[in-house]
Amino acid sequence: MRNTFTSIILFFLVLGVFSQEKKEEQSKMLDFVSQTGVILKFEDYELPKVKLSYGIAESKIRKITSGDRQQYFLQISKKGEYDTKVASIAYEDLLEIIKALSTLEEASQKDINNADSDYLENKFITDDGFQVGYYISKDKLVWYMKLERYGSGTTIFLKDYDSVKLAFTEGESKMEALKLNQ
Repeated sequence: MRNTFTSIILFFLVLGVFSQEKKEEQSKMLDFVSQTGVILKFEDYELPKVKLSYGIAESKIRKITSGDRQQYFLQISKKGEYDTKVASIAYEDLLEIIKALSTLEEASQKDINNADSDYLENKFITDDGFQVGYYISKDKLVWYMKLERYGSGTTIFLKDYDSVKLAFTEGESKMEALKLNQ
C-alpha cells in the first residue's frame, strides 16, 4: 500500500515537471495566437526569397491581430520532401539577431583566417530556438539557419553572408513600415 501511494505521488511530480517544460518551450508566436475569446486575423507580406546553397527559402512578414493587439513575425520557410519547416521570429528577437549578425560576421573573418581546428562553429540562438550562425570545416565558411528547435531537415545552408543579412534587414524594414501605417 505504501509503495503504491509513493508511486502515485512520484507519477504526479514527474508529470508536473514535464508539463512545465512543455509550457516553457512554447514559442512567442504560439503564446500570442493561443489566446481564447478573441478574433485572430493573419496578414502576410511577401519578402524577397532567401538564397540558399541549393535552392531558395521563402520569407514574409506575418502580422497577427488578436483582439486589439498586434504583433509582427518574420517567417522563413523551406519546403522539404514531406513538410515545410518554418521559423517565426518575433520583432524583438529580430533586432537581437541583427545585432548578433554583425558580431558573427566580424568573428567569421577572424576565424576563417586563424582556424587551427578541424571544425569550428559559432552561432546565435533565440529564446524560441531559432539559430543563425556559421561553421568552418576544411577552410570553408558556411552560413546556416536552424528554423525549428526539433526534428530533422530544419537546417538550411545559405549562399553567403549577404543572403543572411538581407533576409533580416528586409524583414526589419517591412515591420517598421507596417508599424508606421497602423
